[in-house]
Amino acid sequence: MKNYKLKIDYDGTRYYGWEHQPDRDTIQGKLETVLARMTDVPASGIALIGAGRTDAGVHARGMVASVFLETPLSCGEIRDYMNRYLPDDIAVTEVKEASERFHARYKAVGKIYRYTCFDGPVKPVFDRRYYTPLPQEADVEKMREAAAFLIGEHDFKSFCGNSHMKKSTVRRLDEIVIERRRGYLYLTFHGSGFLQNMVRIMTGTLLEVGMGRMEPERVGVILAARDRKLAGPTAPAKGLCLRKVEY
Repeated sequence: MKNYKLKIDYDGTRYYGWEHQPDRDTIQGKLETVLARMTDVPASGIALIGAGRTDAGVHARGMVASVFLETPLSCGEIRDYMNRYLPDDIAVTEVKEASERFHARYKAVGKIYRYTCFDGPVKPVFDRRYYTPLPQEADVEKMREAAAFLIGEHDFKSFCGNSHMKKSTVRRLDEIVIERRRGYLYLTFHGSGFLQNMVRIMTGTLLEVGMGRMEPERVGVILAARDRKLAGPTAPAKGLCLRKVEY
């Protein structure tokens, strides 16, 4: 058997997230079903490991997964076979042989997520599944001021959606870039790793600042408090996209 590294794009709109769930459509489930068909083994015999577990409704342009397979097919043939049988909203963009020790999740050293909003005058109809509309124009400068409090290594418990988290909630956030282009507002987060709902909660909190409902300095207070109830709302899933996994 060989270990393979897969790069995957998907529109998460109609899926219950990445991770396999019984009787629910998930990205991992769809991929494992096709790999099982390709290798003529039961789906339970395929152990596809994703670099992360995106939430229901979240998208990806660059998810990475690893899987051990026994197949005579070349990497290009594996990619083509999978794309032939996968639904139209999932695509395998690349397949490469990897070392036996490569693990898509544990070997990852960084991830880049982008959250997309729109606060322009005319809503873009054909992108409606991929952005969150805002009721007014956001104050980008204040959002950038607030974002500065989040940069560095901190305990991000206030921005974790799992209140029963047993493991450490310390993470390193390297950069937050907030920019506006043609009515779109993009928030790009680059960090070592992210907690459950972390990017969406940070986005929701920064948008509170952008809407004038919270002062930028408040974000530093929320971070230090380690209390999810003090942070802003969890931004809708449809605006979030995993852009890159770094190794």
